Amino acid sequence: MLEPVRPVRLADAIAERIQTMILEGALKPGEKLIAERDLAETLGVSRPSLREGLAILEEKGLLTTTRSGTTVARFLNRLSDPLAELLADDERVSADYFEYRLAMESEATALAARRANDVDRAAIKACLDRMRAAHASGETAAEADSDVMLHGLIYEASHNVLMLHIMTMLAELSRKNIFFNRDQLYRRAGVRDALLAQHLAIGEAVLKGDPTAAGRAAADHIHYAQATINEIRLDEMRLAASLRRIDRADIVHPGRV
Repeated sequence: MLEPVRPVRLADAIAERIQTMILEGALKPGEKLIAERDLAETLGVSRPSLREGLAILEEKGLLTTTRSGTTVARFLNRLSDPLAELLADDERVSADYFEYRLAMESEATALAARRANDVDRAAIKACLDRMRAAHASGETAAEADSDVMLHGLIYEASHNVLMLHIMTMLAELSRKNIFFNRDQLYRRAGVRDALLAQHLAIGEAVLKGDPTAAGRAAADHIHYAQATINEIRLDEMRLAASLRRIDRADIVHPGRV
C-alpha cells in the first residue's frame, strides 16, 4: 500500500540544501556563512524558516552559531585531533600514510579524470596556474598551499564524498607535520621543480580525461614524495651519528683505552 505524499517543511528543505553542500565539500569546515538576512535572501526564504533550518544542522553538529555568525563546524576535528595524538610518536605512521595515499590517490585521480565536469576542470586549471606563478616567484608557502589545494580539487572532482572527507582530514594532519615535515621537503634541492612537474602531470591528465595517465601520475608523485622523505630522514640519522662522534670527546678521558 502506497504511503500518502507529505509536504516537506521549508526548514527541512533548507537544512537539506546546506547539508548537501557540506557533504559535497562546497561548504568546508571553518567557513563562515553570510549574514542571516543575506542568506535568507539568497535562498529565497523567510528569516524564521532559515533560523529553523540552521538550528536543525546545529543540532546535528554540522553548524555552530555564535554572536559573530554561523560557521560550518570543524566536525572532522573530533576525529583528527585524537588521531593526531595517537599517531604523532609512532615510527610506522609515515610509511603507512604513503601506502594509504598510494591506494586512495591513484584511484581518486583516475576517477577525477573520468568524472570531472567543466566546473571541476576550470578550478583545477586555475590552481595549476597559481602553482606555476608561485613556483616562478619563489613563494614556497603559496606553492605548498596550491599543492594542498590541487589534491583537494582532485578529490572533489572524483565525486566520491567518502574519499573527499577522509582525505580532507588527512590533509589537515599533514599540515600539522604529523606524517612528515613539509618544510624540510620543500627546502631540499631539486624537490620543488620535481613536485611542480608531478603536479602538472596529474592536473593535465585529469584535464585531458585520461584516467590511466592520471592514476599513474598520482602514483609516481606519491612514490617520489615517500622516497625523498626517507632520504631526508637517513641524512638526519647520519648527521646525528657524526655529531655524537664529536660529542664523544666531552665524555671520554683522553689517552686511555
